[in-house]
Amino acid sequence: MPPSIMWCIRWAVYLSFILALIPRSRGSTLNCHKMCICASNIVSCSKMNLTMVPSELPKYTSVLDISFNEITGLRAQWTRHKLPNLHNLLLSHNGLSFISSDAFIFVQELRYLDLSSNKLRQLDEFIFEPLTHLEVLLLYNNQISQIDRTAFSGLNSLQKLYLSQNQVSRFPLELVKDKSRLDKLSLLDLSSNRIKVLPIQDLQPLPAWIKNGLYFHNNTLICDCELYSLMAHWYIRRLNSAVDFKDEHTCVHPSPDKRVLRLYDLNTHMNCSTFKETDQEAYLEQTLTLSCDTKQRNMTKTWMLPGNIIVPSDRNQSDTSNAKFVSNGTLEIKSILPEDSGVYTCFAVSEYFNETLYVVVRVHNYTINGNSETLNTAYTTLVGCLASVVLVLIYLYLTPCRCFCCPDQGKKNQHEDSIHSSMLSATPTHEDMATKAELNRHVAFIDSKDLQGQNGKVNPNGDEEVDEEAMQGKGKRKKSVADSISSVFSDTPIVV
Repeated sequence: MPPSIMWCIRWAVYLSFILALIPRSRGSTLNCHKMCICASNIVSCSKMNLTMVPSELPKYTSVLDISFNEITGLRAQWTRHKLPNLHNLLLSHNGLSFISSDAFIFVQELRYLDLSSNKLRQLDEFIFEPLTHLEVLLLYNNQISQIDRTAFSGLNSLQKLYLSQNQVSRFPLELVKDKSRLDKLSLLDLSSNRIKVLPIQDLQPLPAWIKNGLYFHNNTLICDCELYSLMAHWYIRRLNSAVDFKDEHTCVHPSPDKRVLRLYDLNTHMNCSTFKETDQEAYLEQTLTLSCDTKQRNMTKTWMLPGNIIVPSDRNQSDTSNAKFVSNGTLEIKSILPEDSGVYTCFAVSEYFNETLYVVVRVHNYTINGNSETLNTAYTTLVGCLASVVLVLIYLYLTPCRCFCCPDQGKKNQHEDSIHSSMLSATPTHEDMATKAELNRHVAFIDSKDLQGQNGKVNPNGDEEVDEEAMQGKGKRKKSVADSISSVFSDTPIVV
């Protein structure tokens, strides 16, 4: 073998021996004396320029901090064995852009996971499903723009989820909506993203304890009066999500200039109606349910009726005569009556928080199905009066038919005078005189011959005109002059 080759082999052996003595700082076995800091069950490898998670972690590790390193991917089996005691895992500020779907198989007991300030772009389906005990998940300050609807499935213990400062454009309604929502989720931070539209109709009926922790300020929301009403209601309720970041709730005006406006000023800029709390309305015999919608969960609740009457929380001790009882903090009133109207007060108490809610109830004096048929007394009286007036007017002013249009009238006794004939006749009959005499009344008649003419007017023809009807009947009757307005009244008998 040539000497030159032998010399190269010797240097290679020496070099490999020297490299074996140098401790590796990238992806090496855990060394609590040189690479990380180990304090009891806490292992901190922060700011060590690691490109991989250290292997051979102790099974007793409870907190693992590998933040501020250069770990770009979290592969499957990044730990070779299960870590049943690992509760906190910190991976922030690593430039992490990839997470395997099997990355959390060996750390299923995690309670706290920090993946913030990385370069994650999407969250794949069922990526966090093994973490059934996870309570806090930090994903803020990434580049996340796509979130699969099943990405957070299985996180039944999750209480706080931070997704702020990303590029999310869709509101993840599946996290808070009934049937699909996470039961224990009380804080969802979606602030500083690119959400333009909120599902307002789905957010309105949510419990107050969910809305209290639903943050979406500093988004590119389109200004809308429904959005204003939603947030105004939350602000009146003093929900943290509306009060804590009041000045950062902004929206973009739909006009071409795309002005950014403060959301709570839309009643001025867009003439949105000022929000007012509406009363709870009910109808006779209806069952009314009043919920004590508090901002916190698991609070002890007590109801007080109008008149400062406390409702016992035990259903068996409730006022059964009025059918009022409390079930799981909810007040129920069966067969409600008008006297049940008033202000109902709910006192909610917990170890660290107290809250008082007021509900105004207004009961209508009719049933929900009979409001168009049941009339109150005042309206009924008014209708009755109007009907009576109409009937009286018809009776007084509806003139009966003339003789020529009612043939039966001609068959009556010719000696009977109608009201009209008594007014038009200048010569009373003997029967009328006899009847009036029996009543001891003195009647004087003015003879038309003693006057110059009818009604004080001289007949220009000089002759007396005779009414044809009078010629056919009894005696003669003078015909009235057409020009005389008071011809009827001039021949009327005067009672002395």
